[in-house]
Amino acid sequence: MSTTTQTTPRTTPDPETERAPAAEGFSGEPAGEAVVDVIDLLAGTTPDSLLSRTRAQRPRARENAQRSFEALLEPADPGSFSHTERYAVATFTAHLHRFEHAARFYADVLSDTAPHLLDPIHHAARDAASTGPAGTYREPGLSAESVPTTAWTPSPALAAQLGPRLSAALTHTHLLVFRPREAGPAALRDLLRAGWSADHVVSLSQLVAFLTFQLRTAWGLAVLRSPHHHEAGRGVSGTTRHEPTGSGEPAGPQPGAHDHGPQTHLDLVTEHPDLHRPERFTQQSLGWVPWLQPVAEDDLTDAQREALVEPARAKMPYFRLLARDPDALRARTLTDLDIFFNTTGGIGRAERELAAAATSRRNGCVFCAHVHAAAATRESGRGQDVQRLLDDGPSADLGDERWNAIVAASVHLADTPLAFSGDDVDRLRSAGLGDTAIVDVVNGAAFFNWANRLMLSLGEPEVPASRRREPA
Repeated sequence: MSTTTQTTPRTTPDPETERAPAAEGFSGEPAGEAVVDVIDLLAGTTPDSLLSRTRAQRPRARENAQRSFEALLEPADPGSFSHTERYAVATFTAHLHRFEHAARFYADVLSDTAPHLLDPIHHAARDAASTGPAGTYREPGLSAESVPTTAWTPSPALAAQLGPRLSAALTHTHLLVFRPREAGPAALRDLLRAGWSADHVVSLSQLVAFLTFQLRTAWGLAVLRSPHHHEAGRGVSGTTRHEPTGSGEPAGPQPGAHDHGPQTHLDLVTEHPDLHRPERFTQQSLGWVPWLQPVAEDDLTDAQREALVEPARAKMPYFRLLARDPDALRARTLTDLDIFFNTTGGIGRAERELAAAATSRRNGCVFCAHVHAAAATRESGRGQDVQRLLDDGPSADLGDERWNAIVAASVHLADTPLAFSGDDVDRLRSAGLGDTAIVDVVNGAAFFNWANRLMLSLGEPEVPASRRREPA
């Protein structure tokens, strides 16, 4: 497949097999052929299947998830973040999730542009295999929940094959997949030093975060399609923790731990040593500050303003930061709005917010958890149950089986390797959820794996001035 023009996979997948489509199926097909949605392709569903029609009840989410793929994997003008680098990151990410069908799909695309990278990426993924979410919390009140693990970087021999840019990208990918709560300014500086521009640091973070959504959505749909016969395969056997054998180092929030030499990118990356950080998960309001410099409001282009979708977001540093990649931001925002606000059929707003809060609680995103826990309380009136989720974690009994089943499914969708299974589908169905409602749970939980990784890797929460004398 050529990387000089934007392309979209065109093929008709066999729903009963887990084969990666042939390379010639991705481009050069007659203009009349239907464009296949990649999530459907990875899930093994066909356009005329009942599950595909069920998913189509969230049409803007479906359409813009595909547009996110196009914006992040196959942009018409990739700039210095080449298509090959994007495909390599995607192949590595799919391997880390042990979603073999997706790994074959992305490896097949990568083979068109850089077949020499297939073996190094495969070996890197085997060496980097682990389980998550894990890592050390920066919030003091959550230290007892920290799960010490090992950071991963390519070995010297592997780094020589990959080159400095791709080595840095895969190191960052591993961080975001398994240990997003340990992200910090040092990780961003490492990318800048390896030759990544600020815009493409955002695009890389968006790409990895999007893939954690795409893979979970496809996996969840595949399980729903065939709950007790889904055998997607694992890129690395087993699901127990695997300590990497590469050039690992102790993990944990270590500001400046990767800073070797002068801080040449201090103008782009900002640390906040005196920030008033929250102590633990909370439903009370929090702010968020970026580490990487956002686009100044007065400097936003027309395309960037359009990508914000809602003009008020121009005041928010988070969205101005994501506006560094406007096509990805716009598609992501429209996906988000349809998943959480299109309430035709399926589950209600409160349960969608519950899935988002449970996912954020599992991944360790204190900021996202506060927003969506508060929304779940507002929509349901069940503030004590929601607070129990924040205080006691996802294993807390929330008082009824429907909510407990939604939380359990969301947690299993947050786990890496992917842990959502037919047992989750059975439990959701026993709690009264039909297929449309289960797709809503999958969509909501999967989306917050995307959101959590952006929030955790690009900045951090702070307690607003009005609350600094209150318990966080």
